[in-house]
Amino acid sequence: MFPMMMVYLVLVIIRPQDYPELQGAIPLPLQQVALLLAGVAWLMSGRRMNSAPQNLLLLLFMLAMMLSVAVNGWIGGAVPIFRDFAPVVLAYFLLCNATFTASRLRIAMAVFCLCATVLAVHGIEQAALGTGWTGMKLSQGTRIQYVGIFSDPNDLGMLFVICVPMAMYLAQLGGWLGLRRLFWWVIAATLVYGIYLTDSRGTVLALLAVFGIYLWRSRGLLVAGTLGAGALVVLMALPSRMQELEVGEESAMDRVYSWYEGMQMFKDNPIWGVGKGAYTDIYQLTAHNSLVLVLAEMGIVGFTLWLMFMGYCFWMMVSIVKWRPTRAMLQDEENFGPSVVRQWTDDRAIAFVLLLSLSAFAVCAFFLSRTYVSILYLLAALVVAHYSMVRRRYPWVAEMRISDHLLAWPFLSAAAAVAMYIVVRILLVMA
Repeated sequence: MFPMMMVYLVLVIIRPQDYPELQGAIPLPLQQVALLLAGVAWLMSGRRMNSAPQNLLLLLFMLAMMLSVAVNGWIGGAVPIFRDFAPVVLAYFLLCNATFTASRLRIAMAVFCLCATVLAVHGIEQAALGTGWTGMKLSQGTRIQYVGIFSDPNDLGMLFVICVPMAMYLAQLGGWLGLRRLFWWVIAATLVYGIYLTDSRGTVLALLAVFGIYLWRSRGLLVAGTLGAGALVVLMALPSRMQELEVGEESAMDRVYSWYEGMQMFKDNPIWGVGKGAYTDIYQLTAHNSLVLVLAEMGIVGFTLWLMFMGYCFWMMVSIVKWRPTRAMLQDEENFGPSVVRQWTDDRAIAFVLLLSLSAFAVCAFFLSRTYVSILYLLAALVVAHYSMVRRRYPWVAEMRISDHLLAWPFLSAAAAVAMYIVVRILLVMA
């Protein structure tokens, strides 16, 4: 199952099946075949599904997608939604159950990073020659892009920034007389340069957030804030779209107006929204914000489910990163000896890496309509896999259950919706 899921991951990111020259030449849908073979391997393995709140929430989220179009009068629309999103759900379940050891998790991170680097190298060639080996030209004459789901420079940059923390972690493992460390630092630098070539402002802000959180944890808030402000000043001085980063700028205003229209859709249809995929049928632009998109299209029901899914992902990784052994545990050398401490230190480092990648996605998602993209759910699969692995290894890591927080989530989602509306109103006034 695991090898086939790595093949599937390669096909999702590098996407040779979407190359213009190969379209029609490949007789089989490679991505779907790899996923199907992985599913068959899982059935034959007899492995049980990991227990995590995200499992039920993702199934309910897909059901809410289908109901959102049905209650808006298009009952038949539930079929294409199921057809399109069911493979994403299946990939999530298979990946999080195939990645049940730390070594497999590191391999999955390496595949993520190496595939993203292929796209970054394509972008470097594209920036130099105007066209990459896929035949894709520069977007808007200056911004690199790829094929398929990464044909938008913003999506491409989001992939790069998600992978940067993984590459940095893999570099810290050392080995090969320092060559492995050098290799992964080169990979990380290539991804950062790829982010610059996408000229995506949201992605640059996400990269700053990643380094800010890293410095905050390792050097303190003052150092992180000072260096972050300095980096932002430098980026604003570089010849890029960062120089246009202000509310009154045309592209930013288009986003704010779209957010306002999305919030109006939510006010008119607060329970189920206007229906999955109907946003651009009502307004000429997409939402450019994942929160606004799910609020508008799926109402408070879909928004609550998505917020819970994301919230548990963050909560899982934060709980591992923040946990510290008690004095009694430190004195118990039999159950908390040096080997356990070393293993826990590595598990906590992996949790911090996944937390940084989640944070990178969250920042990008605030400026992009990426509620339903497969990359998010593949990343979430690694999060759930790691938390499940840690729970099996350490008895002091508690299980997270939806029933323990069932009443809190509706209040949090309602507060988040109100906060988003206030933010939009403030930005309109500022503009």
